[in-house]
Amino acid sequence: MVEILKDDPRILVIRMSSLGDIILTAPVFRNLRARWPRARLDIIVKPQFLGAVSKSAFIDQAIPFTGFRQAVRAVNAGNYDAILDLHATLRSRLLCLAARAPLKLRYRKASLARKLFVDFRIPSPALEKHTLDRYLAPLAELGVPIRHSGPELGDWTPGGARPELKPGPLKFCLLQTAFLGDCVLTLPLLKKIREVFPQAAVTVVTRPETAGIFAASGLAAEIIEDRKKTAPSGLAEFRRLAAELRSRGFDAAIIPHRSLRSALLAWRAGIPARVGFSSSAGSFFLTHKVPFSWLLHDVERNLSLLSPLAENLMTAFPGLRANAGAASRLPPSGGTAAGINAGSAWPTKRWPAEKWARLIKRLSAEYGGRVLLVGGPGEKAWNAEIERLAGPELCLNLTGRTSMPELMEAIRPLKIFISNDSGPMHIAAALGVPAVGIFGPTTRELGFFPYGPGNRVVETPLGCRPCALHGSRSCPRGHFLCMRLLTVEEVFLAAREKALKN
Repeated sequence: MVEILKDDPRILVIRMSSLGDIILTAPVFRNLRARWPRARLDIIVKPQFLGAVSKSAFIDQAIPFTGFRQAVRAVNAGNYDAILDLHATLRSRLLCLAARAPLKLRYRKASLARKLFVDFRIPSPALEKHTLDRYLAPLAELGVPIRHSGPELGDWTPGGARPELKPGPLKFCLLQTAFLGDCVLTLPLLKKIREVFPQAAVTVVTRPETAGIFAASGLAAEIIEDRKKTAPSGLAEFRRLAAELRSRGFDAAIIPHRSLRSALLAWRAGIPARVGFSSSAGSFFLTHKVPFSWLLHDVERNLSLLSPLAENLMTAFPGLRANAGAASRLPPSGGTAAGINAGSAWPTKRWPAEKWARLIKRLSAEYGGRVLLVGGPGEKAWNAEIERLAGPELCLNLTGRTSMPELMEAIRPLKIFISNDSGPMHIAAALGVPAVGIFGPTTRELGFFPYGPGNRVVETPLGCRPCALHGSRSCPRGHFLCMRLLTVEEVFLAAREKALKN
């Protein structure tokens, strides 16, 4: 191990491209800054990424790479004490060779292992190590402790001026018309808007089937339904909605939904400040763009949308108000303590029916009483087969029989909830019910795992995962091992562990 002894070292990181890899350098800079608060921390990147790098809270200067000779001159003029090569190409190696810095470190890229796997499907242990872990490894040679091992909220802040908002009470529009799970994971953002702007009125635009989620939070001044899936004409519905939003005179729109339609809607409604993700399909309609990182949980990604408006972005899930009327419409539960959500719109997200049935038997034996089955109308046949295999006497099957408020009240009293990667899993987590997520084609690295320390993801480590962002109709490899290899015992023990800790 080599340790830089001076209190204010000058350190250069080489990571010229691409945007995703540059975003992953944030924990490296965080750890360096934690070790040497007065250090000079620079990075050399290709010119097209200067805008992204300028949004880092930890980088002092970004040097554009416009040519090899220019780069050598700039690096040597910087009088760096150490150079950390996180690019590891022939060009970056030559740049290090020409630089006069006394200490030069390089990360292990595993290029050969990756090529052998891509071209010939030859696996290698080197590929099991995430790129971020490889970025952090050279810091040990500098004597830098790893206090920050992954992306964090606040790594990147949007460049440019903050939105100019009028004095006095503000009117916000929160646009979220995505799936149920996405809406649940937007609730902390809604809560944070109200915390930062306690006098503001926040109107939520969402689909009719997810309006109940926002209503239960008690944080929305108004909920406007977007009937884009059921309206006779999508264009007519868009025009109606744009006119309705324009009439409200909103000061700002916060747009976690990364669709072209959502960004276009806010622009067409004439909302002056429009904040969304840089990866949005309609980013050119936004006035302020926030970097999007897959390695943050979706809750934290959504909270980062307030970075143009606030400093401290952390908050917790808001409480979801109990609905006595909805609870009274449910059939008697008979002391049901465990619940499952076995369905999904994507077949590859569904754990096999026979395994769900065996799990129900284990849960019923463990907790007594029947096990709750929930799901949408399109999952009735699937859950009916699970009920048949498990035994109807062990099941309280409410599939397709609950409204959104009733679904929340059915889950609220449970001790444990097990679910495929889908919306009801996030509802359980938001209600404080320990949730166990069964993940097959998707992975927790995509950021949609159940949020909070009381929850757990059960998954099989396979090199072909994730095969899709949301799932697919069939396994691209034809073996479906991501779900078939997950055992009933493994899922049951995870559920029991989380239930006991609650």
